[in-house]
Amino acid sequence: MPNPARPTPASRHQPTSDPSARLAQLVEEYREHDNLGLLFDGVRALAAEITADALIEATKPFRDLPEVVIPAFESITAQRPDDAQSLVVLANAYWLTGRGPEAVGRLASRAMELDPENRGAWHLYALSESDPRARMERWRTVTQRFPSDQLARAALADNATSVAGAEHDPAALELALETYEGLLRESTNAAQRKSLRETIDTLKKWRV
Repeated sequence: MPNPARPTPASRHQPTSDPSARLAQLVEEYREHDNLGLLFDGVRALAAEITADALIEATKPFRDLPEVVIPAFESITAQRPDDAQSLVVLANAYWLTGRGPEAVGRLASRAMELDPENRGAWHLYALSESDPRARMERWRTVTQRFPSDQLARAALADNATSVAGAEHDPAALELALETYEGLLRESTNAAQRKSLRETIDTLKKWRV
């Protein structure tokens, strides 16, 4: 039989009407009881009581916790299906938890339609492609749309390297080298420059 003198996780703190404080309380309790279902139920209950804007604001300190983001932004995107950035936040949380490329890609594609300049949507669109060559081409598209996006260019180079190695493709190898060399010309970080030089030197020795 449970001991009535021992407080349950949900009863250890005084309730508050402030959404940010309530969410913080739910997270603190989750760290104590480690019950994911209880956290999801608590976040969903909170979401049902407050506006989407208030919930977005309350989640800001916890964007690195997919277990908070997922139930919160599932509610937010249900209320606001045309909110591109909220779709991206949810897609990223799905990606981090291994929800699957189809779910991530669907959200990313919808966000791209709503806001073609949302880089996060484009990144998730590229990441969610399972086929290595198709993924490389998606990253190429991202770099063409956002030429100054070094993260996308690094991803393009990495994926081109993988395709070159797996498929013995000289065009992919050339693409990887060109992209790495472009990053090297722009880099001012000594450690990064060293790593890029070593990668370029290695790739120049490849025979595909």
